[in-house]
Amino acid sequence: MVAAWPEIVRKIRARTPARILLGRAGAGYRTGTELDLREAHAAARDAVKSELDLQRDLGATLINRWKLFEVCTQAPSKEEYMLRPDLGRVLSEASRAQIGERCLPRPMLQIIIGDGLSVSALAAQIPALVPLLCDGAISRGWLLGQTFVVRHCRVGILNDIGELLEPEVAVLLIGERPGLATAESLSAYMAYRPNRSHTDANRNLISNIHGRGVKPPEAAARILNLAAEMLRSQLSGYTLREELPPARPIDGTAR
Repeated sequence: MVAAWPEIVRKIRARTPARILLGRAGAGYRTGTELDLREAHAAARDAVKSELDLQRDLGATLINRWKLFEVCTQAPSKEEYMLRPDLGRVLSEASRAQIGERCLPRPMLQIIIGDGLSVSALAAQIPALVPLLCDGAISRGWLLGQTFVVRHCRVGILNDIGELLEPEVAVLLIGERPGLATAESLSAYMAYRPNRSHTDANRNLISNIHGRGVKPPEAAARILNLAAEMLRSQLSGYTLREELPPARPIDGTAR
């Protein structure tokens, strides 16, 4: 059957994880497709429900090199975090004190790691991405803040951390809501001088950081370039556009 498909169909399938043109058995999926969907659904549920374990998910090498430590939002459990998104946007009092003691105030770049809705994304992407970001920031001569990890984290935590540490640019690397294509996708939310008045309109986003999307080296370059533009223009959000190279056409030819 594959050999009979037009070349354009084969190229489309090679460029997307979407389940298209897979055939059918009567009115339903083929057995292989059905099993693949069930496996992907189970992986998505596991990614959301799993609790973060720093040693297991990030590894001793990364933790020791960058002196990572863990804090928590006001959501005391994963169940409460899922039911009360507002609690995931504010640090606990103990965490505020710990960050105040261990982190540098007013850095040029502050990197935060948040579990979000996929611990699997952190385990898959963070060990490769964080060293690239930190080394890249240092090579640019930026004052780099102490990276730390936030458990039960929502995107709005950027505002609370912004008020506490007053970074020029803050980057939150957070697990995306998993889908049936991958449960290992990470997002980078970025803001210039985040504060309690900020909304999504004041943030920029680089999403789909995973093996079949934006790979860590490309993601690191894009994050650092966008951070540099934020520092230059002293703004972030919908008024600041990320300049990307032209998309490659589906037949692979240049235009």
